[in-house]
Amino acid sequence: QVQLVESGGGLVQAGGSLRLSCAASGRAFSSYAMGWFRQSPGKERDFVAASSSGGSKYYADSVAGRFTISRDNAKNTVYLYVNSLKPEDTAVYYCAGGRMLSRRSHDYDYWGQGTQVTVSS
Repeated sequence: QVQLVESGGGLVQAGGSLRLSCAASGRAFSSYAMGWFRQSPGKERDFVAASSSGGSKYYADSVAGRFTISRDNAKNTVYLYVNSLKPEDTAVYYCAGGRMLSRRSHDYDYWGQGTQVTVSS
């Protein structure tokens, strides 16, 4: 069992930056693929970024070059650095853990409660 807790969201102006964190409890964090997804009101949950246990990374086209996913296995934490934020990045950001690196939400077994990111224009 893995429990995930996100933090680091907030209100930021367009062009600003945030660091989102996802702390994991439970065993074998380093063996899990970790992903970030986001969801805006009335929309589906969309893939943002993911990192395999071995360091391979995927990014959504909409965030590539602006967002960076990284993980610190010693701290059981995965980060999402979000830069050059745009109003359309406003959403609840969720981290997720699973056995395989994937862009699909249903491939992830564990989910956090989410952290709100709001970007003002």
